[in-house]
This record gives sequence, structure tokens and C-alpha cells, in this order.
Amino acid sequence: MSETAVVNASPVIYLARTGYLHLLQLAAPEVLIPKAVAAEIEARGSTDPTARALAENLWLRQVEAPHIPEEILAWDLGPGESAVLGWALAHPGCLAIIDDLEGRRCAETLGLRLRGTLGLVLRARQKNVIAAARPVLETLRAAGMYLSPQIVDRALAEIGE
Repeated sequence: MSETAVVNASPVIYLARTGYLHLLQLAAPEVLIPKAVAAEIEARGSTDPTARALAENLWLRQVEAPHIPEEILAWDLGPGESAVLGWALAHPGCLAIIDDLEGRRCAETLGLRLRGTLGLVLRARQKNVIAAARPVLETLRAAGMYLSPQIVDRALAEIGE
């Protein structure tokens, strides 16, 4: 397990919306949120479940993003993805938690450790934190997260579900 993980907005949004925010804690003992990501979440308003979760869960620690290197800026990602990847690049071994496809491609190109919301759910199932992954994934899909049925089926097959 990595000592730290740095997370983008979409995993926080979907996990908070569905009551599964605690699954982020399976990624690392310390979960960091760059201030650019926190600002994106806080812009949703104080009544939004994600903004409330960010304020109420002190284990989600906000950090300043380091200078974003040109090799990340060239991907033309959003400020949140860029900040997450910049942090992970500046802190070798840190796990980047991103769902955005282009952000994931950038992370893979840079050789960064990477996981998405789907991977967090699979890990939770493997550790018996949840009884089954499929219902959690269906709940995430119902909350607006895009997961193709083929990707879900393939991921569940990998864990024998």
C-alpha cells in the first residue's frame, strides 16, 4: 500500500454521493486533495454532499499543488487532473486516483501509480469491506458515473464475481 494517495474530484463526488467515500481510505493511510480539486468541489455549494464530505472528513487533507511541469500541461487537462498528476509526479510512489480517461493516459505515460473509482471498489471487495462489488458499481452508475457494462463485467470477472 502506498503511504499517500492524491485524488481528483470525480472519485470524491461519486463516492460521496453514494455513501462510499470511506473506500478512498483503502488507497492509502493519507488521502490528499490538491486545492484546485477542493475549489472545484466547494464550488458546488455548501449543501452539496461532496462539499459537505470534504469539510467533514478531516482525513481528506488539502494540499497546494506543486508547479505543474510542461509534460503534464501539454495534455491540456483540467486544473484538478493537472494538480493531481503534478503532485504524484513530484512525490514518487504516491498513488494518483483519477477517473478521467485523458488524465489516466497521461499518468500511464508518466509511469505514475494509478487507480480509479472502479479499482477502489474492486479493492474493497477483495478486502471484504463490501459484500459484493456489482451493487456498488450499479449505485455509482445510477449516480451518474459512466462505466460501460463491458468494463464492469470484465472487472468483476477479474475478482471472481
